[in-house]
Amino acid sequence: MQLISRVSIAAVSIPIDLHKAYPTFMSNYNGNVSSKMTTRTIKIIISGGGTGGHIFPAIAIADALRNSGKEVEILFVGALGRMEMEKVPAAGYNIEGLWISGLQRKLTIDNLSFPFKLISSINKSKQILKKFNPDIVIGVGGYASGPLLYAAAKKGIPTLIQEQNSFPGITNKILANKVNKICVAFQGMEKYFPKEKLVLTGNPVRKEMVDIKDKRDKAFAYFELDKNKKTLLVIGGSLGALTINKSILIGLNTLVNNSIQVIWQTGKSFYKEAIETTNASSIHWVKIFDFINKMDLAYAAADLVISRAGAIAVSELALVAKPTILVPSPNVTEDHQTKNAMALVNLEAAVLVKDMEAKDNLIAKAIELFNDKEKQDTLITNIRKLALNNAAEKITSEIFTLLKK
Repeated sequence: MQLISRVSIAAVSIPIDLHKAYPTFMSNYNGNVSSKMTTRTIKIIISGGGTGGHIFPAIAIADALRNSGKEVEILFVGALGRMEMEKVPAAGYNIEGLWISGLQRKLTIDNLSFPFKLISSINKSKQILKKFNPDIVIGVGGYASGPLLYAAAKKGIPTLIQEQNSFPGITNKILANKVNKICVAFQGMEKYFPKEKLVLTGNPVRKEMVDIKDKRDKAFAYFELDKNKKTLLVIGGSLGALTINKSILIGLNTLVNNSIQVIWQTGKSFYKEAIETTNASSIHWVKIFDFINKMDLAYAAADLVISRAGAIAVSELALVAKPTILVPSPNVTEDHQTKNAMALVNLEAAVLVKDMEAKDNLIAKAIELFNDKEKQDTLITNIRKLALNNAAEKITSEIFTLLKK
Protein backbone atom coordinates (compact mmCIF):
# COMPACT_ATOMS: atom_id res chain seq x y z
CA MET A 1 0.00 0.00 0.00
CA GLN A 2 1.47 3.36 -1.05
CA LEU A 3 0.71 6.33 1.12
CA ILE A 4 0.89 9.85 -0.28
CA SER A 5 0.86 12.91 1.93
CA ARG A 6 0.59 16.54 0.88
CA VAL A 7 2.85 19.12 2.49
CA SER A 8 1.92 22.77 2.13
CA ILE A 9 4.81 25.21 1.80
CA ALA A 10 3.95 28.85 1.26
CA ALA A 11 0.50 27.94 -0.06
CA VAL A 12 1.98 25.42 -2.52
CA SER A 13 0.72 21.82 -2.12
CA ILE A 14 3.46 19.21 -2.79
CA PRO A 15 2.75 15.43 -2.87
CA ILE A 16 5.29 13.29 -0.93
CA ASP A 17 5.70 9.49 -1.12
CA LEU A 18 6.02 8.53 2.56
CA HIS A 19 7.50 5.09 1.72
CA LYS A 20 10.42 6.79 -0.05
CA ALA A 21 10.77 9.56 2.49
CA TYR A 22 10.61 7.33 5.60
CA PRO A 23 11.39 3.73 4.55
CA THR A 24 12.28 2.36 8.02
CA PHE A 25 9.17 3.72 9.68
CA MET A 26 6.86 2.68 6.85
CA SER A 27 8.25 -0.87 6.73
CA ASN A 28 6.58 -1.41 10.13
CA TYR A 29 3.37 0.38 9.16
CA ASN A 30 0.34 -1.91 9.55
CA GLY A 31 -2.40 0.32 8.23
CA ASN A 32 -2.85 2.30 11.41
CA VAL A 33 0.32 2.65 13.46
CA SER A 34 3.48 0.64 13.99
CA SER A 35 3.09 -2.47 16.15
CA LYS A 36 6.07 -1.22 18.14
CA MET A 37 4.33 2.09 18.63
CA THR A 38 1.26 0.35 20.10
CA THR A 39 3.21 -1.68 22.66
CA ARG A 40 2.46 -0.31 26.11
CA THR A 41 2.86 -1.32 29.71
CA ILE A 42 0.02 -3.39 31.18
CA LYS A 43 -0.82 -2.05 34.63
CA ILE A 44 -1.97 -4.62 37.18
CA ILE A 45 -3.05 -4.36 40.81
CA ILE A 46 -2.87 -7.43 43.07
CA SER A 47 -4.84 -7.04 46.30
CA GLY A 48 -5.13 -9.12 49.47
CA GLY A 49 -2.99 -10.66 52.18
CA GLY A 50 -3.11 -11.05 55.94
CA THR A 51 -1.33 -14.42 56.09
CA GLY A 52 1.32 -16.23 54.09
CA GLY A 53 -1.48 -18.29 52.53
CA HIS A 54 -2.63 -15.18 50.67
CA ILE A 55 0.65 -13.28 50.30
CA PHE A 56 2.93 -15.93 48.81
CA PRO A 57 0.46 -16.96 46.05
CA ALA A 58 0.08 -13.27 45.20
CA ILE A 59 3.85 -12.88 44.89
CA ALA A 60 4.02 -16.05 42.77
CA ILE A 61 1.39 -14.59 40.40
CA ALA A 62 3.33 -11.30 40.24
CA ASP A 63 6.56 -13.16 39.43
CA ALA A 64 4.81 -15.10 36.65
CA LEU A 65 3.43 -11.87 35.21
CA ARG A 66 6.90 -10.31 35.31
CA ASN A 67 8.35 -13.33 33.52
CA SER A 68 5.59 -13.50 30.90
CA GLY A 69 7.52 -11.59 28.26
CA LYS A 70 5.05 -8.69 28.39
CA GLU A 71 5.69 -5.23 29.76
CA VAL A 72 3.87 -5.09 33.10
CA GLU A 73 3.75 -2.70 36.02
CA ILE A 74 2.47 -4.26 39.24
CA LEU A 75 1.15 -2.59 42.37
CA PHE A 76 0.09 -4.48 45.48
CA VAL A 77 -2.62 -3.28 47.83
CA GLY A 78 -2.70 -4.76 51.34
CA ALA A 79 -3.91 -4.08 54.86
CA LEU A 80 -1.92 -1.69 57.03
CA GLY A 81 -0.06 -3.45 59.83
CA ARG A 82 -0.34 -6.91 58.25
CA MET A 83 2.38 -9.24 57.03
CA GLU A 84 2.13 -8.18 53.38
CA MET A 85 3.41 -4.69 54.18
CA GLU A 86 6.78 -6.32 54.97
CA LYS A 87 6.86 -9.38 52.68
CA VAL A 88 5.79 -7.69 49.43
CA PRO A 89 8.51 -4.97 49.40
CA ALA A 90 11.04 -7.67 50.33
CA ALA A 91 10.00 -9.50 47.14
CA GLY A 92 10.67 -6.37 45.08
CA TYR A 93 7.17 -4.91 44.60
CA ASN A 94 5.51 -1.64 45.61
CA ILE A 95 2.53 -1.79 47.96
CA GLU A 96 -0.18 0.59 49.21
CA GLY A 97 -1.96 -0.03 52.52
CA LEU A 98 -5.65 0.19 53.43
CA TRP A 99 -7.03 0.76 56.93
CA ILE A 100 -9.03 -2.45 57.08
CA SER A 101 -9.45 -5.53 59.26
CA GLY A 102 -11.80 -8.50 59.45
CA LEU A 103 -14.92 -8.93 61.52
CA GLN A 104 -14.35 -10.80 64.78
CA ARG A 105 -16.70 -13.60 65.84
CA LYS A 106 -17.59 -11.78 69.06
CA LEU A 107 -18.40 -8.18 69.87
CA THR A 108 -15.18 -6.18 70.10
CA ILE A 109 -14.02 -2.58 69.70
CA ASP A 110 -12.53 -3.62 66.35
CA ASN A 111 -15.97 -4.71 65.17
CA LEU A 112 -17.46 -1.37 66.17
CA SER A 113 -14.86 0.41 64.05
CA PHE A 114 -15.33 -1.91 61.05
CA PRO A 115 -17.91 0.23 59.18
CA PHE A 116 -15.59 3.25 59.40
CA LYS A 117 -12.62 1.16 58.21
CA LEU A 118 -14.65 -0.20 55.32
CA ILE A 119 -15.77 3.25 54.14
CA SER A 120 -12.23 4.57 54.51
CA SER A 121 -10.80 1.62 52.56
CA ILE A 122 -13.31 1.93 49.72
CA ASN A 123 -12.52 5.64 49.39
CA LYS A 124 -8.76 4.94 49.48
CA SER A 125 -9.28 2.17 46.89
CA LYS A 126 -11.00 4.64 44.55
CA GLN A 127 -8.04 7.02 44.92
CA ILE A 128 -5.55 4.23 44.17
CA LEU A 129 -7.52 3.15 41.09
CA LYS A 130 -7.70 6.72 39.79
CA LYS A 131 -3.99 7.34 40.34
CA PHE A 132 -2.62 4.00 39.09
CA ASN A 133 -5.27 3.47 36.39
CA PRO A 134 -4.93 -0.36 36.19
CA ASP A 135 -5.92 -2.47 33.20
CA ILE A 136 -6.98 -5.32 35.52
CA VAL A 137 -7.29 -5.99 39.25
CA ILE A 138 -6.52 -9.36 40.87
CA GLY A 139 -7.80 -10.42 44.30
CA VAL A 140 -6.18 -13.21 46.34
CA GLY A 141 -8.40 -13.04 49.42
CA GLY A 142 -7.80 -11.34 52.73
CA TYR A 143 -9.02 -8.07 54.23
CA ALA A 144 -7.76 -5.64 51.57
CA SER A 145 -9.11 -7.65 48.66
CA GLY A 146 -12.76 -6.78 49.32
CA PRO A 147 -12.78 -2.95 49.12
CA LEU A 148 -10.33 -2.80 46.21
CA LEU A 149 -12.08 -5.44 44.04
CA TYR A 150 -15.48 -3.93 44.86
CA ALA A 151 -14.34 -0.48 43.75
CA ALA A 152 -12.66 -1.86 40.62
CA ALA A 153 -15.68 -3.90 39.52
CA LYS A 154 -17.94 -0.89 40.06
CA LYS A 155 -15.72 1.13 37.71
CA GLY A 156 -15.92 -1.59 35.05
CA ILE A 157 -12.26 -2.58 35.37
CA PRO A 158 -11.68 -6.29 34.52
CA THR A 159 -11.34 -8.32 37.72
CA LEU A 160 -10.19 -11.82 38.65
CA ILE A 161 -10.05 -13.55 42.03
CA GLN A 162 -7.98 -16.54 43.09
CA GLU A 163 -9.52 -18.79 45.76
CA GLN A 164 -6.97 -21.01 47.47
CA ASN A 165 -9.23 -23.15 49.68
CA SER A 166 -11.76 -25.91 49.13
CA PHE A 167 -14.22 -23.75 51.09
CA PRO A 168 -14.11 -20.08 50.03
CA GLY A 169 -13.57 -17.17 52.36
CA ILE A 170 -16.29 -14.60 52.93
CA THR A 171 -14.51 -11.91 50.88
CA ASN A 172 -14.41 -14.03 47.74
CA LYS A 173 -17.98 -15.22 48.27
CA ILE A 174 -19.16 -11.61 48.32
CA LEU A 175 -17.07 -10.70 45.27
CA ALA A 176 -18.02 -13.77 43.19
CA ASN A 177 -20.98 -12.19 41.40
CA LYS A 178 -19.09 -8.97 40.67
CA VAL A 179 -15.81 -10.26 39.19
CA ASN A 180 -15.17 -11.57 35.67
CA LYS A 181 -13.17 -14.73 36.41
CA ILE A 182 -12.52 -17.04 39.39
CA CYS A 183 -9.43 -19.27 39.53
CA VAL A 184 -9.72 -22.20 41.96
CA ALA A 185 -7.54 -25.01 43.29
CA PHE A 186 -10.12 -27.70 44.12
CA GLN A 187 -12.78 -29.56 42.17
CA GLY A 188 -16.45 -28.97 43.00
CA MET A 189 -16.24 -25.20 43.57
CA GLU A 190 -19.42 -24.61 41.54
CA LYS A 191 -21.19 -25.18 44.87
CA TYR A 192 -20.01 -21.73 45.91
CA PHE A 193 -19.29 -19.79 42.71
CA PRO A 194 -20.96 -19.24 39.31
CA LYS A 195 -19.86 -22.22 37.22
CA GLU A 196 -19.30 -20.20 34.04
CA LYS A 197 -16.66 -18.06 35.79
CA LEU A 198 -14.59 -20.97 37.18
CA VAL A 199 -11.17 -22.09 35.97
CA LEU A 200 -9.27 -24.91 37.73
CA THR A 201 -5.68 -23.68 37.93
CA GLY A 202 -4.33 -24.93 41.25
CA ASN A 203 -2.64 -22.74 43.84
CA PRO A 204 0.40 -20.68 42.89
CA VAL A 205 3.44 -21.69 44.90
CA ARG A 206 6.99 -20.43 44.74
CA LYS A 207 8.73 -22.85 42.39
CA GLU A 208 11.99 -22.73 44.29
CA MET A 209 10.17 -24.08 47.37
CA VAL A 210 8.99 -27.30 45.71
CA ASP A 211 11.98 -27.98 43.45
CA ILE A 212 13.48 -30.83 45.50
CA LYS A 213 14.90 -33.07 42.77
CA ASP A 214 18.44 -34.33 43.56
CA LYS A 215 18.68 -32.09 46.66
CA ARG A 216 18.53 -34.68 49.43
CA ASP A 217 22.28 -34.84 50.13
CA LYS A 218 22.52 -31.05 49.97
CA ALA A 219 19.60 -30.81 52.40
CA PHE A 220 21.23 -33.01 55.05
CA ALA A 221 24.46 -31.04 54.73
CA TYR A 222 22.59 -27.74 55.09
CA PHE A 223 20.66 -28.81 58.20
CA GLU A 224 23.67 -30.78 59.59
CA LEU A 225 21.60 -33.93 60.00
CA ASP A 226 22.28 -37.64 59.50
CA LYS A 227 21.03 -38.88 56.12
CA ASN A 228 20.74 -42.39 57.56
CA LYS A 229 18.17 -41.34 60.16
CA LYS A 230 14.43 -40.88 59.58
CA THR A 231 13.55 -37.18 59.30
CA LEU A 232 10.37 -35.44 60.44
CA LEU A 233 9.53 -31.96 59.12
CA VAL A 234 7.15 -29.94 61.29
CA ILE A 235 5.58 -26.78 59.82
CA GLY A 236 2.70 -24.83 61.27
CA GLY A 237 2.31 -22.15 58.64
CA SER A 238 4.13 -18.83 58.37
CA LEU A 239 2.93 -17.73 61.83
CA GLY A 240 3.44 -21.06 63.60
CA ALA A 241 0.84 -23.33 65.23
CA LEU A 242 0.59 -23.47 69.03
CA THR A 243 -1.02 -26.91 69.35
CA ILE A 244 1.47 -28.55 66.99
CA ASN A 245 4.37 -26.80 68.72
CA LYS A 246 3.29 -27.95 72.20
CA SER A 247 2.68 -31.49 70.95
CA ILE A 248 6.15 -31.67 69.42
CA LEU A 249 7.77 -30.21 72.52
CA ILE A 250 6.09 -32.84 74.71
CA GLY A 251 7.14 -35.65 72.40
CA LEU A 252 10.68 -34.66 71.38
CA ASN A 253 12.39 -37.22 73.59
CA THR A 254 10.08 -39.95 72.27
CA LEU A 255 10.93 -39.01 68.68
CA VAL A 256 14.67 -38.92 69.31
CA ASN A 257 14.53 -42.25 71.18
CA ASN A 258 12.94 -43.73 68.05
CA SER A 259 15.91 -42.50 65.95
CA ILE A 260 13.82 -39.75 64.37
CA GLN A 261 15.48 -36.38 63.75
CA VAL A 262 13.37 -33.22 63.46
CA ILE A 263 13.36 -30.05 61.36
CA TRP A 264 10.94 -27.77 63.18
CA GLN A 265 9.47 -24.41 62.12
CA THR A 266 7.94 -22.92 65.25
CA GLY A 267 6.96 -19.40 64.17
CA LYS A 268 8.33 -16.38 66.05
CA SER A 269 6.10 -16.62 69.14
CA PHE A 270 7.17 -20.14 70.15
CA TYR A 271 10.78 -20.09 68.97
CA LYS A 272 12.38 -18.95 72.23
CA GLU A 273 10.53 -21.56 74.34
CA ALA A 274 11.45 -24.35 71.93
CA ILE A 275 15.14 -23.38 71.92
CA GLU A 276 15.34 -23.00 75.70
CA THR A 277 13.61 -26.35 76.34
CA THR A 278 15.77 -28.34 73.93
CA ASN A 279 18.97 -26.72 75.20
CA ALA A 280 18.03 -27.37 78.82
CA SER A 281 17.23 -31.02 78.06
CA SER A 282 20.30 -31.49 75.84
CA ILE A 283 18.12 -32.90 73.07
CA HIS A 284 20.11 -33.51 69.89
CA TRP A 285 19.09 -34.11 66.26
CA VAL A 286 16.49 -31.34 66.43
CA LYS A 287 16.89 -28.25 64.24
CA ILE A 288 14.61 -25.37 65.25
CA PHE A 289 13.74 -22.31 63.16
CA ASP A 290 11.24 -19.51 63.62
CA PHE A 291 10.94 -19.48 59.81
CA ILE A 292 12.56 -21.81 57.30
CA ASN A 293 13.94 -19.88 54.33
CA LYS A 294 15.16 -22.96 52.45
CA MET A 295 11.89 -24.87 52.27
CA ASP A 296 13.04 -26.81 49.22
CA LEU A 297 15.82 -28.34 51.32
CA ALA A 298 13.45 -28.97 54.24
CA TYR A 299 11.07 -30.85 51.94
CA ALA A 300 13.97 -32.70 50.32
CA ALA A 301 15.23 -33.95 53.68
CA ALA A 302 11.80 -34.95 55.02
CA ASP A 303 10.54 -38.53 55.13
CA LEU A 304 7.32 -37.40 56.82
CA VAL A 305 5.64 -34.00 57.27
CA ILE A 306 3.37 -32.69 60.02
CA SER A 307 1.54 -29.57 58.89
CA ARG A 308 -1.49 -27.37 59.26
CA ALA A 309 -3.96 -27.70 56.37
CA GLY A 310 -3.79 -24.26 54.84
CA ALA A 311 -4.44 -24.29 51.11
CA ILE A 312 -0.89 -23.38 50.08
CA ALA A 313 0.65 -25.93 52.44
CA VAL A 314 -1.62 -28.61 50.96
CA SER A 315 -0.66 -27.57 47.42
CA GLU A 316 3.05 -27.64 48.23
CA LEU A 317 2.75 -31.06 49.87
CA ALA A 318 1.03 -32.46 46.79
CA LEU A 319 3.80 -31.12 44.56
CA VAL A 320 6.61 -32.58 46.70
CA ALA A 321 4.58 -35.78 47.32
CA LYS A 322 5.49 -36.46 50.95
CA PRO A 323 3.60 -38.64 53.46
CA THR A 324 1.72 -36.10 55.53
CA ILE A 325 -0.16 -35.78 58.81
CA LEU A 326 -2.49 -32.78 58.71
CA VAL A 327 -3.57 -30.99 61.90
CA PRO A 328 -6.17 -28.42 60.76
CA SER A 329 -6.34 -25.19 62.68
CA PRO A 330 -9.71 -24.72 64.43
CA ASN A 331 -9.17 -20.95 64.54
CA VAL A 332 -9.94 -20.17 60.91
CA THR A 333 -13.05 -18.89 59.16
CA GLU A 334 -15.68 -21.54 58.41
CA ASP A 335 -13.26 -24.27 59.59
CA HIS A 336 -11.87 -24.28 56.03
CA GLN A 337 -8.65 -26.09 57.02
CA THR A 338 -10.61 -29.17 58.08
CA LYS A 339 -12.38 -29.08 54.71
CA ASN A 340 -9.02 -28.81 52.93
CA ALA A 341 -7.69 -31.74 54.93
CA MET A 342 -10.73 -33.91 54.31
CA ALA A 343 -10.38 -33.35 50.56
CA LEU A 344 -7.10 -35.30 50.90
CA VAL A 345 -8.08 -37.73 53.64
CA ASN A 346 -11.12 -38.93 51.67
CA LEU A 347 -8.77 -39.88 48.83
CA GLU A 348 -6.30 -41.56 51.21
CA ALA A 349 -3.75 -38.88 50.35
CA ALA A 350 -3.07 -37.70 53.93
CA VAL A 351 -3.66 -38.63 57.58
CA LEU A 352 -5.79 -36.42 59.85
CA VAL A 353 -5.17 -35.66 63.52
CA LYS A 354 -7.67 -33.25 65.06
CA ASP A 355 -6.24 -30.21 66.86
CA MET A 356 -7.96 -31.15 70.12
CA GLU A 357 -6.40 -34.64 69.98
CA ALA A 358 -2.90 -33.63 68.90
CA LYS A 359 -1.23 -33.50 72.32
CA ASP A 360 -2.29 -37.08 73.05
CA ASN A 361 -2.06 -38.66 69.58
CA LEU A 362 0.22 -36.72 67.21
CA ILE A 363 3.58 -38.18 68.18
CA ALA A 364 2.21 -41.74 68.36
CA LYS A 365 0.58 -41.33 64.94
CA ALA A 366 3.85 -40.03 63.47
CA ILE A 367 5.86 -42.97 64.82
CA GLU A 368 3.19 -45.40 63.61
CA LEU A 369 3.39 -43.92 60.10
CA PHE A 370 7.19 -43.96 60.09
CA ASN A 371 6.97 -47.71 60.74
CA ASP A 372 4.36 -48.39 58.04
CA LYS A 373 6.12 -48.27 54.66
CA GLU A 374 3.06 -49.56 52.80
CA LYS A 375 0.89 -46.74 54.17
CA GLN A 376 3.57 -44.19 53.26
CA ASP A 377 3.66 -45.46 49.68
CA THR A 378 -0.13 -45.22 49.40
CA LEU A 379 -0.12 -41.64 50.68
CA ILE A 380 2.67 -40.64 48.28
CA THR A 381 0.90 -42.17 45.28
CA ASN A 382 -2.43 -40.53 46.06
CA ILE A 383 -1.22 -37.07 47.03
CA ARG A 384 0.90 -36.89 43.87
CA LYS A 385 -2.29 -37.32 41.80
CA LEU A 386 -3.63 -34.07 43.28
CA ALA A 387 -0.65 -31.94 42.27
CA LEU A 388 -1.47 -29.11 39.87
CA ASN A 389 1.68 -27.73 38.28
CA ASN A 390 2.33 -24.25 36.85
CA ALA A 391 -0.66 -22.65 38.58
CA ALA A 392 0.83 -19.14 38.47
CA GLU A 393 1.40 -19.41 34.71
CA LYS A 394 -2.17 -20.68 34.19
CA ILE A 395 -3.55 -17.74 36.17
CA THR A 396 -1.34 -15.36 34.19
CA SER A 397 -2.78 -16.81 30.98
CA GLU A 398 -6.31 -16.19 32.28
CA ILE A 399 -5.38 -12.60 33.14
CA PHE A 400 -4.13 -11.86 29.62
CA THR A 401 -7.12 -13.65 28.06
CA LEU A 402 -9.44 -11.46 30.13
CA LEU A 403 -7.63 -8.34 28.93
CA LYS A 404 -8.25 -9.28 25.29
CA LYS A 405 -12.04 -9.36 25.73
